[in-house]
Amino acid sequence: MLLLSLFSHQELIASLGLQVTSVAAWLSLVMLTAWGVSRFAKADPEIVRKIVHIGTGNVILLAWWLNIPAIAGITASVLASAVTLLSYRFPILPGINSVGRRSFGTFFYSMSIGVLIAWFWYLQQPHYAALGILTMAWGDGLAAIIGQRFGKHKYQLFGGQKSWEGSLTMAIVSFVICSLILLNVQGDSWQVWMISVIVALVTTGLETISFAGIDNLTVPLGSATLTFVLTKLLVSG
Repeated sequence: MLLLSLFSHQELIASLGLQVTSVAAWLSLVMLTAWGVSRFAKADPEIVRKIVHIGTGNVILLAWWLNIPAIAGITASVLASAVTLLSYRFPILPGINSVGRRSFGTFFYSMSIGVLIAWFWYLQQPHYAALGILTMAWGDGLAAIIGQRFGKHKYQLFGGQKSWEGSLTMAIVSFVICSLILLNVQGDSWQVWMISVIVALVTTGLETISFAGIDNLTVPLGSATLTFVLTKLLVSG
């Protein structure tokens, strides 16, 4: 009995070690890629920021697939949030304010990951957390890049400038992410496609009306919550 307990304990440690190593390896690759693009391609700082933004968001997939314990994700979120808050006062992460605007987006991004993990890991439905974070990571990230590079049709809202090209990108990416995750978890049905369309439109609206980086909180929480509620009403109900 003692040997069995010891063996199980060793398995748990080995599993946790694999999980932590996988996340650390991915984050290292993201940071190395961002550094290489900045150093050798001389890319716009905003492009480098979005590489980090998109890349770090994909950690939620590793957390989901490897079944990383909720406490690990929440702890990492709290630590990251604390570091980003300090960085607004001290030059710990100077890249946060390097794009010419005051934004608490990085802090909101870190916080939203912790909130979604705490909520949906508890419900044993981590795919909703993944949906929310990936919508923010890829949707907002690509919308900003497309909007800056190809946005010809601009509009002003709450003192910020957006483009219809960027907003369309946000809608399309949000729809693709939502539908892919729901198709994987729930299978093909008309409800999945309807939910994906609604979530894409609402998420785009949240991103459009947000300011000072608060979309990094409203988009992931809003998309995950709306998908969860609509699924309960249209599918489970």
